Amino acid sequence: MDSNSISTFHFISNPPTKSNLAHRRRRRRNGMPAEEDPDPLSLFASRLSQRRFRDEDLRLLEAALSAGPDVPALLHTRSAARRLLRARAAEAFLQAPGVVEDHGRSLSVADFFARAFALVGDVEGCLAMRYEALVLRDAKYSNNPQLQVSREEWSTFAKDSLDNGFYTIASKAFANALAHIPTGHTAHMESTNSVVEKDRINDITRLQNLAKSLSSQHSVHTQSAEYMKRRASDVHKRCTLQSGKPKLPASLMFRLGIKTRNIKKLRHSRERNLGDI
Repeated sequence: MDSNSISTFHFISNPPTKSNLAHRRRRRRNGMPAEEDPDPLSLFASRLSQRRFRDEDLRLLEAALSAGPDVPALLHTRSAARRLLRARAAEAFLQAPGVVEDHGRSLSVADFFARAFALVGDVEGCLAMRYEALVLRDAKYSNNPQLQVSREEWSTFAKDSLDNGFYTIASKAFANALAHIPTGHTAHMESTNSVVEKDRINDITRLQNLAKSLSSQHSVHTQSAEYMKRRASDVHKRCTLQSGKPKLPASLMFRLGIKTRNIKKLRHSRERNLGDI
């Protein structure tokens, strides 16, 4: 953690121990001011630095998010917790050189950070950790009945991603859901007339196509916005280089005219209100 993060989270290296508590009691007996206890977010940061990812550590985060004198303080704590989690999440998955990767530990870490991001309201971080866990389970535990990813899990994750605007990831997740349909399952459905199951598959396909379409539209909108920004910049440069009064595009002159008229109306309104006083 860098120096700015240390100052933000009041980073401490060790949680309170019995010897620390005894030291504080001695200070009080001697009339010395007691040392201030670290706040829950500081303790949570300390646990993360020690690579501790347990339920009791999440309870520290919950305590930090609910401990504040007012709404601005709570929002500040939530923002600080988000920055902390984003910084620590990437580090948590790093393996020491020469150490065999522990897939079980990686799953546990992904689940921990998914719940932590959910607590601080970081939807993107939560979805990223859920996706990390699903991909790992799909790759390493496909033959494990308890850990293999079901079609329903991929479909649920895909819908959550779609609802929150992550269209590309949603499209991939829907594709994974469709890939989990057993080979020959469609033909079996036709012979048994399983209408409900066919409707489920059609629904996943429809949502996947929607995600693809929205992803393409989002890409087009982004490119259009960048183009218009460059075009506006070019117009400004040309107007600046021209001598005398610049000749502005009609659309720009129209917007400037509306802006000037609104400013005049606002000024007249203020003058009228002052006259009434």
